[in-house]
Amino acid sequence: MGPVSLLPKYQQVNPWKGDLAKMTHLQAGLSPETIEKARLELNENPDILHQDIQQVRDMIITRPDIGFLRTDDAFILRFLRARKFHQADAFRLLAQYFQYRQLNLDMFKNFKADDPGIKRALIDGFPGVLENRDHYGRKILLLFAANWDQSRNSFTDILRAILLSLEVLIEDPELQINGFLLIIDWSNFSFKQASKLTPSILRLAIEGLQDSFPARFGGVHFVNQPWYIHALYTLIKPFLKDKTRKRIFLHGNNLNSLHQLIHPEFLPSEFGGTLPPYDMGTWARTLLGPDYSDENDYTHTSYNAMHVKHTSSNLERECSPKPMKRSQSVVEAGTLKHEEKGENENTQPLLALD
Repeated sequence: MGPVSLLPKYQQVNPWKGDLAKMTHLQAGLSPETIEKARLELNENPDILHQDIQQVRDMIITRPDIGFLRTDDAFILRFLRARKFHQADAFRLLAQYFQYRQLNLDMFKNFKADDPGIKRALIDGFPGVLENRDHYGRKILLLFAANWDQSRNSFTDILRAILLSLEVLIEDPELQINGFLLIIDWSNFSFKQASKLTPSILRLAIEGLQDSFPARFGGVHFVNQPWYIHALYTLIKPFLKDKTRKRIFLHGNNLNSLHQLIHPEFLPSEFGGTLPPYDMGTWARTLLGPDYSDENDYTHTSYNAMHVKHTSSNLERECSPKPMKRSQSVVEAGTLKHEEKGENENTQPLLALD
């Protein structure tokens, strides 16, 4: 029996180093640490990688009702990684990916960043994507829920923008292996806004993200959620897989529990991190390039504040969401707090997640 490494898995030395013949072109560009992580955590074996892919491809004939529009090696590999190389599960996910698109054709018409609906959502920060990855190599996505101006963005367009962003990000094989984190900031998310989250559109999002996309989500973190978000979570919980439920953490305004799972050096200052406040236009500029513009719907202050255009009706103005800051979260300084030691010893999610 060889020596046992005391380093975390992601820092252990790759035992295949120097044996590059085992690395197929499908693993080209991956770091030795990531290749080892794929072997240990995902059961990825370069010796039989092509056989695994072909066995999934051979299952396509069993679903003649689905149009499998892409079946190349690199594409199928991401589904195998998402299901830890369980071939039947990977094929099921592949089938659901294309079936979801067949059943929701309108969502995927003009499915690109310059589509007007997707572009508006991206410009408004749906989603935010942090530039740096966390200590496990995971990409961190942000959603500032109160920035949802329902007169400007439909929920469907926000979902389309999230799915398109994931399509772009999942092209990176490192992220296929290391995965993603999602932080949803519910600060100032009104009851009126929450009332638009109907069971049908929530189920559409769950089906699109949990059941039909080859991404590994290491955690979904709720911050500053009001009571009615707890209630919504209870409603959608039956549609969530047990594995998903165990990865949803409801932190309230407690930064300690968030920081135990995501280190502060990887978080913007809105979440008590050491990074600068998040600029909502960062990811939109990445995807849109020269097509990026803040449009004329908002005026900007020195804080890049977004102001909804003046409405003629006082009632509409009172019911509309408050102006949101594009360059930072809607969390005001001091809203999120560190618990004093002993004040709350339990760092588990606020709701029991089985």
